[in-house]
Amino acid sequence: MTKIQTIVDQLKELTLLEASELVKEIETTFGVSAAAPVAMAAAAPAAEGAAAVEEKSSFNVEITEVPADKKIAVIKEVKTILNIGLGDAKAKVDAVPFVLIENASKEEANKYKESLSAAGATVVLK
Repeated sequence: MTKIQTIVDQLKELTLLEASELVKEIETTFGVSAAAPVAMAAAAPAAEGAAAVEEKSSFNVEITEVPADKKIAVIKEVKTILNIGLGDAKAKVDAVPFVLIENASKEEANKYKESLSAAGATVVLK
């Protein structure tokens, strides 16, 4: 297996948050920007006649499902994220589906999704 193939295989195992952190580290270490290649990649389909789609910059974090056996862990996570009381967090989780956070940045939304998913919730970013 080549060195490049090994790196590609390792990249496939990263979460979105880890991949985002990797991109930032590469940009800082090598003094480059990943924004230009992304913009050119988005412009290429536009040149072919397809409409270029802007990348979303804000997301709503929605909890769509909480298994009964994971409810306590999800309540604790909601309590921590929203900095609310335990009773309020329980009421929110009991009212699934609900939007937990509105207009969160991509990085923030992915962080919340990762922590809530680890607690057992099904989370959708819209």
